Amino acid sequence: MHKYDSEDLTAIREGVRALCAEFDASYWRKIDEEKGFPEAFVKAMTDAGWLSAMIPEQYGGSGLGLAEASVILEEVNACGGNSGTVHGQMYNMFTLLRHGSEEQKRHYLPKLASGELRLQSMGVTEPTTGTDTTKIKTTAVRQGDSYVINGQKVWISRIQHSDLMILLARTTPLAEVKKKSEGMSIFLVDLREAIGNGLTVQPIANMVNHETNELFFDNLQIPASSLIGEEGKGFKYILDGLNAERTLIAAECIGDGRWFIEKASAYARDRVVFGRPIGQNQGVQFPIAEAHIEIEAADLMRWRACAEYDSGQNAGASANMAKYLAAKASWEAANACLQTHGGFGFACEYDVERKFRETRLYQVAPISTNLILSYVAEHLLELPRSF
Repeated sequence: MHKYDSEDLTAIREGVRALCAEFDASYWRKIDEEKGFPEAFVKAMTDAGWLSAMIPEQYGGSGLGLAEASVILEEVNACGGNSGTVHGQMYNMFTLLRHGSEEQKRHYLPKLASGELRLQSMGVTEPTTGTDTTKIKTTAVRQGDSYVINGQKVWISRIQHSDLMILLARTTPLAEVKKKSEGMSIFLVDLREAIGNGLTVQPIANMVNHETNELFFDNLQIPASSLIGEEGKGFKYILDGLNAERTLIAAECIGDGRWFIEKASAYARDRVVFGRPIGQNQGVQFPIAEAHIEIEAADLMRWRACAEYDSGQNAGASANMAKYLAAKASWEAANACLQTHGGFGFACEYDVERKFRETRLYQVAPISTNLILSYVAEHLLELPRSF
């Protein structure tokens, strides 16, 4: 038996499915219609301990690995939910866990595990830099026992439902560093104190009801103790967390893909046109079968990324490739599912159009497919850097 078919993972799958059964399609449909946030679902996931899976036991968590965490998020999406509403707590916590001081971990991790605090947000992307992270313009200047933050961030999710935020800011001007990846630092910002006191939040309406915002920092003062790890090494720290993020997103896409395939297959078996089930026609069968094959292939790369990350290896290549394959496969499954349903695929009551919109996001975020291709070309194929 493959280790990823273990009884422990089976138990996790069954537990998450049982919880998700309490939040059926009508629940998610209502959240989408109202452009709301699934507070009841997030609370249930927190209370059940699923969001603290990777927090070590000494800090109140379960001490599980990325593999187990990926299964949790996969199952949420496979059940028809949207794990994009909770995944931030999973991967944002990595930066604190891996690079925070013992004092910071003792103070924050137990509260994150219990749900007393939420760490759902990461402030990295800026309007003028996008994924060119080394060119960020948000600055953090040390003044006595504080840092003063000035700048702007965009596409920063779940601010309204988070108490804390991981923030990347430049502490040494770009012109003064030897490498452009140096001179950036990571901070843990208390949003409850920051908003209205130097931090302004502007929501961004979007097509997938993915709560996200633009942030404006105007002399926001935070304690020097907010610094995570060493000053100037923030870019390295953030990359470590992004490998976990991309692997978890891959798992979410795999969950989406399996939802689409199951939905399309069931409809194709039951829908009768011209006196026969439409699933009897190869023109309907083949796209669904192809989607299934591609999801299964992406799944294998997901497990490779998890194995490398959990064993302490550099999972950068596998995490990027897993995210690329899974996002592409889930989108193809979404298209096959919508096409199989025909006009009914556009009807809200079937949930296909909602999931169709949700899974499309992941070819763009948290990193676009083009950037992954550039990464593979440069780092694996040793081709000249394209940017």
